[in-house]
Amino acid sequence: MRAWRIAVLTLFAGCAIAVAYGWHVWQRPLPMATERVQVRIAAGATARQIALQLRAAGIDVMPSLFVAAARLTGVTRSLRAGRYEFSRGMNLPAVLDKMRRGDVLRERLTVIEGWTFRQLRAALAAHPELRQDTAALSDTEVLRAIGASESHPEGLFAPDTYLFDPGTSDLQLLRQAYWAQRATLQQAWEGRAAGLPYRSAYEALIMASIVEKETGQADERARIAGVFVNRLRRGMLLQTDPSVIYGLGERFDGNLRKRDLMTDGPYNTYTRAGLPPTPICLPGRASIVAVLNPEPTRALYFVARGDGTSHFSETLAEHNRAVARYQLRGG
Repeated sequence: MRAWRIAVLTLFAGCAIAVAYGWHVWQRPLPMATERVQVRIAAGATARQIALQLRAAGIDVMPSLFVAAARLTGVTRSLRAGRYEFSRGMNLPAVLDKMRRGDVLRERLTVIEGWTFRQLRAALAAHPELRQDTAALSDTEVLRAIGASESHPEGLFAPDTYLFDPGTSDLQLLRQAYWAQRATLQQAWEGRAAGLPYRSAYEALIMASIVEKETGQADERARIAGVFVNRLRRGMLLQTDPSVIYGLGERFDGNLRKRDLMTDGPYNTYTRAGLPPTPICLPGRASIVAVLNPEPTRALYFVARGDGTSHFSETLAEHNRAVARYQLRGG
């Protein structure tokens, strides 16, 4: 009888120790490699695969324990995909609850000033957390899908950093960027300087795209816009290389040749007067504002100095001397 009692007491003691240890493991903070650990959980991953992804990212969790805990709490089928950030001090229940709630980090896509629409589409297609609803659509079909009235997509989308939840449609981001650009253009158009040689806000957008490609210097945008405005007013050819390059498309190999400048085409501003038919890139807000409030200047020419800035000239003779100095002689 005494042996039976001892056995029972030993069993209870063992159970108590096991329960205490289990509670300790359940409640203790999970060891993490750094203060904050980010991990991307793939869609359709099993609880075991998720545990292995957590371990690979630097969270010391036992896969068998993670699987058992997910089953015990009934969240095995509720763990959501996405990019998570876990901080040191979190325990297993907190990790599981965060994934059950889908408390993911918002994804981001940065659209760069001067990108073409083709580059924008490539960036959308390459983002792993966007739903690819435009993959089979032509540019024209994309415009219709977002409610755009224009027939050509270039220039219509605002460069910016866009935040979104995993699984968001790429159409939603395009729609957001489209309406943001419309709002920027309309606001700048309403506040434009008097006497500008643009017949519409769209023509100003075309000019803004040229200025965007001509300089990366913020303090030069308005002056370069002033030069192009002067040339338009005088009926001079714009003679802007970026427009010719855009017209060449995939044929451009990085080297703009004399024959390219002499070959006529809708985007060749060396052979055709006025603006090209569409924008040549996605201009940012600063370039749009610059072309609608250009700097008053008598300059008709400018040439790159080679250090990121430009030399401005009022006469062709002065311009030719600047070209000889900064480009032909590299000085």
